[in-house]
Amino acid sequence: MAGYKVEWKSAAYHELKNLDRQVISRVLRTVEALAQNPIPPGARKLHGADRTYRVRVGDYRIIYELAEQEQMVTLIRVRHRKDAYR
Repeated sequence: MAGYKVEWKSAAYHELKNLDRQVISRVLRTVEALAQNPIPPGARKLHGADRTYRVRVGDYRIIYELAEQEQMVTLIRVRHRKDAYR
């Protein structure tokens, strides 16, 4: 299977920059893994959305949209779990 292209929305990139350094490295490893397997074990589809998923990274959530036809993963949010769905 060919890898997916990963695109960062500007909001997700800015949220990533404000995280702790250790959390950033874990998030980046998870994002790299999404390029190979866009729906890894533990990923959940969000209710009310056709192509939006979330994956856990400790207490943080990566919310992304998957476009299978274009083979693109678009990262929408990287937030703490208490703020992720607002």
